[in-house]
Amino acid sequence: MLVCFKNRRIEAGGGDFSIEANGLVGVQPWDRIQINMLEIKLRQKDYVVILDLSGSIDVNSANLVEVIGQCLRDGYTDILCNLGDIEGIDYMGISVVVIAYKEVVNSQGRMKFLNIPAHLRGIFAVSGMDRVIEIYATEDLAVNSFKEDKAIENIKKMQLRRRFKRLPIDLKVELKSKSSTSPTCLKVDILNLSAVGAFIFGCDIFKLGDEVILKMRLAPKKEELAIEAVVVWVPDKEVQPHEYPGFGVEFRNISAGTQQELIDFIERNLSFLSSD
Repeated sequence: MLVCFKNRRIEAGGGDFSIEANGLVGVQPWDRIQINMLEIKLRQKDYVVILDLSGSIDVNSANLVEVIGQCLRDGYTDILCNLGDIEGIDYMGISVVVIAYKEVVNSQGRMKFLNIPAHLRGIFAVSGMDRVIEIYATEDLAVNSFKEDKAIENIKKMQLRRRFKRLPIDLKVELKSKSSTSPTCLKVDILNLSAVGAFIFGCDIFKLGDEVILKMRLAPKKEELAIEAVVVWVPDKEVQPHEYPGFGVEFRNISAGTQQELIDFIERNLSFLSSD
């Protein structure tokens, strides 16, 4: 469900109603937020939030930044702005669009544009925005482009994993949920380790998407490494019983120094294995 703001009026169906000042309210596909000159209608297609804009984008259009910021806070990072009904945009309006765009990018999201009218393309060209943003002629092309982006990201991740060697090993680690203050699984085993992820065996309480913290020591060093990770694969107990209970993780926010420690540890142990 999309969310709008406190202390705003929403035009829905045949009449107006006020939002309670002490809470947020869900915005259904037919609801419209109207503030000043810019009107924003929110709807969703697949995982993409579509903002149908009408009116003018100018110095009074800060509500565009507010709405997009709320979408990001609610976990919607793929945003498509439909400018088909925009009557005008000035240079202050371009600044508003730039601020909104940067906020999406800084949140690791994507913001694209649809149906920019012919009479507005000049200001996008003069400002240089048309060389930065992605503009589409149809909604289907725009929505499909988000899917294509995700497919390309997955391919790049696979290529990144293949750049790093994997080490079959039995390494004891301490594992806990990132949101928990106490260990969840003590002395579980890493059976396969690379510089970007690992396969962990002996714990079955996590599911896809869970964020965890691994604590381990890489001999001969005594310092403990704490690495953030996210669960990206869980075996099917019936189909892959030999890999249950276990799961695969992808390391996140790992520093260059820590990653180099992993690479050195893996290279050192792989050389021992090859000499055997």
